[in-house]
Amino acid sequence: MRRMCAVVLLLEFVVIGLAVPVAIQVAGIDPAVAGGLWGGLAALALLLSALQRFRPAYYAGWALQAVFLVSGFLVPGLALLGFIFLALWVTAVLLGQRTDAQDAARAADGGPEAGQH
Repeated sequence: MRRMCAVVLLLEFVVIGLAVPVAIQVAGIDPAVAGGLWGGLAALALLLSALQRFRPAYYAGWALQAVFLVSGFLVPGLALLGFIFLALWVTAVLLGQRTDAQDAARAADGGPEAGQH
């Protein structure tokens, strides 16, 4: 699960980073505010992606999804992206849990080493 969540956060890092100039040019947000808010969210997404092996980073990923979604009220186009990334995050969690359970069952049965597909 953590690997899939890390990939979603990496993609989110790129998209949130690209949201800074959009917020400035399209919505007329002050550059300092846009850079601070979405630049900070992008940096947090990158950091959380690297830290997904730790349980608190997983929960912080949920918080990041919520903050990104709420930031869509400042720039309406970002609300759509917030919903898309929330859906991707939920999908990564659900599919990741399923593959983790399959790996655990395979390891318990003495099959190939867990994580090798």
